[in-house]
Amino acid sequence: MTPAQQRAFDAHWTRYGLEFSGKPRNLAQAFGRSAPVVLEIGFGNGEQLHVAARDDPARDFLGIEVHGPGVGRLLNAAAADGLANLRVMRHDAVEVLRDEITAGALAQVRVWFPDPWHKTRHHKRRLIQPGFVALVASRLAPGGVLHLATDWQDYATHMLAVLDACPALRNTAGPGQYAPCPPWRSETRFERRGRKLGHGVWDLVHVRE
Repeated sequence: MTPAQQRAFDAHWTRYGLEFSGKPRNLAQAFGRSAPVVLEIGFGNGEQLHVAARDDPARDFLGIEVHGPGVGRLLNAAAADGLANLRVMRHDAVEVLRDEITAGALAQVRVWFPDPWHKTRHHKRRLIQPGFVALVASRLAPGGVLHLATDWQDYATHMLAVLDACPALRNTAGPGQYAPCPPWRSETRFERRGRKLGHGVWDLVHVRE
């Protein structure tokens, strides 16, 4: 981490950071109010999460990221704007979902441009697997949204098959179809990089039944 990012932890973690406890968490207590909660998993440098929280004050935003520099950048940005509706966890997302997020607690889950693990022998490391998707679906409230995006076509194909096979989710675009990019998803740094490399971008938007 840069000195500025480390200073962000020192100055702002107590305001925005949530330590992993391994116990069910009261999100209304964590945010100091009751509002719909949007979870972004693997937020990278936090640019999208920062914009989302800033531009949508009626909802609360929880971000999970293990990369320290990215967390530091988001903490600085959140503090600069005085955001009250943002919290951050630096921990494994599966453990957070399994142990701390209660059933039906989330209005939306976003996983944008996760590591594609493009080598075939590494595909088993991909985050989007049946067990993970079932776990996410159980944490969404009825009508809640799971939104994925990737710029790797074979990962998109895999994601679509996994999500369409989950009985708790309905594909908003229709079975076997990708969704148009919703207007509320702004372009990410990974997306810009992918487009420069000639990659397509695939969005998947599924709703909890």
